[in-house]
Amino acid sequence: MSRNVGGIDKILRILIGIALIVLALTGTIGVWGWIGVLPLATGLFNFCPAYKLIGFTTCKTK
Repeated sequence: MSRNVGGIDKILRILIGIALIVLALTGTIGVWGWIGVLPLATGLFNFCPAYKLIGFTTCKTK
């Protein structure tokens, strides 16, 4: 797995993931809030399978 998530994209994924999980835990948006695990994981691991499929990256090239 090579990195394909970086910078602002990573921060936004982590924040959105945490927000969705918190909303699910408080019962505000129900079970669908657990979908926040996906953006949280992709942000933490710096890898997005969807980006890999389309050949896209937000990481800076070296």
